[in-house]
Amino acid sequence: MAERLAASLLPAASPSAPSPPARRVTAAAAASFPSSCSPRAGLRLRPLPSSRLSQKVAGRGRAGAALRVVRCMAASDAAQLKSAREDIRDILKTTYCHPILVRLGWHDSGTYDNNIEEWPQRGGADGSLRFDAELSHGANAGLINALKLIQPIKDKYPGITYADLFQLASATAIEEAGGPKIPMKYGRVDVTEPEQCPPEGRLPDAGPRDPAEHLREVFYRMGLDDKEIVALSGAHTLGRARPDRSGWGKPETKYTKDGPGEPGGQSWTVEWLKFDNSYFKDMKFLSQIPWEERKDQDLLVLPTDAALFEDPSFKVYAEKYAEDQEVFFKDYAEAHAKLSNLGAKFDPPEGFSLDDNTGAAPADEKKEEAAPILEPVAAAVATSTADDNNGAAPQPEPFVAAKYSYGKRELSESMKQKIRAEYEGFGGSPDKPLQSNYFLNIMILIAGLAFLTSLIGN
Repeated sequence: MAERLAASLLPAASPSAPSPPARRVTAAAAASFPSSCSPRAGLRLRPLPSSRLSQKVAGRGRAGAALRVVRCMAASDAAQLKSAREDIRDILKTTYCHPILVRLGWHDSGTYDNNIEEWPQRGGADGSLRFDAELSHGANAGLINALKLIQPIKDKYPGITYADLFQLASATAIEEAGGPKIPMKYGRVDVTEPEQCPPEGRLPDAGPRDPAEHLREVFYRMGLDDKEIVALSGAHTLGRARPDRSGWGKPETKYTKDGPGEPGGQSWTVEWLKFDNSYFKDMKFLSQIPWEERKDQDLLVLPTDAALFEDPSFKVYAEKYAEDQEVFFKDYAEAHAKLSNLGAKFDPPEGFSLDDNTGAAPADEKKEEAAPILEPVAAAVATSTADDNNGAAPQPEPFVAAKYSYGKRELSESMKQKIRAEYEGFGGSPDKPLQSNYFLNIMILIAGLAFLTSLIGN
């Protein structure tokens, strides 16, 4: 991964603001170097309140008493996430920051400890990397640059969480670099204070004494297996290692001296902004060169990279990926999605997707939970309180027939509740799917009658 701590598959060790202090872990990565930001310096991001928003809905019961219902939103707003994704794509086109955005997502989720059940003590994709307490870890050197890139997006779309934004940026960077479509889900909840950051030292080291054993120790702790370790290693097809950040690589090579983006560093592949299986092809060749001679090569090979073709179990997958890019893409997409979910607490619990027709479903599902309460005041469900209208009387949502025409798909219970009062006056029924657009049919009928009337008049 580019700009990624050349220190490893998950180029980063995650620092901590451990709680309690007794759990502080000393960074063991050979690539631990002072970060560009410290607990007293760097990008200070103010923690925002939880994105679970409550909206009051008032209805009048039979006795005239006001019924107040709380409608809970998902941790992140689906529409805002989709817009943020477009903004990320724009940034990628102008800054070539694919590698560091991938690294950002990996470092936030890669601190997960499968042996700890409590959230957020278990670490993982919870947005904690935005705090100086974690950002200042040696393994996260340089990631302040990634935060500076996406912080304006977070400011623009306050209805999304940092945890979702980090993983959205990572997956989008892979896809925009030519990689596979990642089956992502969203709705991750953010931690709210630096004391909730995980301890430092949970991410891989680039040069351990026993590279293969070290990779297993780290990734098994996250609940990943050998195939997933090798597949995720393939992300090193993107990016460069910089000696001033990780202690690995050269200041520049013939492949990096002219950029694009900020020049310098040493890449794993020739086209280090293109996601494909060239990493495995190059590593297969370079791993056969004696270690002493590899330093003279323009392409980087870390001890953890070489282990993929030296360890018998890893080698099976590495050689398969070198031969078949389609297989690599399939396995990588699954492993990346799994990594992005590690340790996360989702709201709604099942998460939601941005790439199907249920992107906004979580909010509707939340409303369905309140449906039984709303039965006595079904006619008022679609209205808001007088307070929400600056003191004006509640107004029903405008009727738009096309909005509710779902062909042969059955309407959800919450939608039935919402439209029952409005539709009865139009002859519609929320107890069965709307088979056609009634508003359009009415307009056609009126046009037909007008035409016949003109003929008769003539």
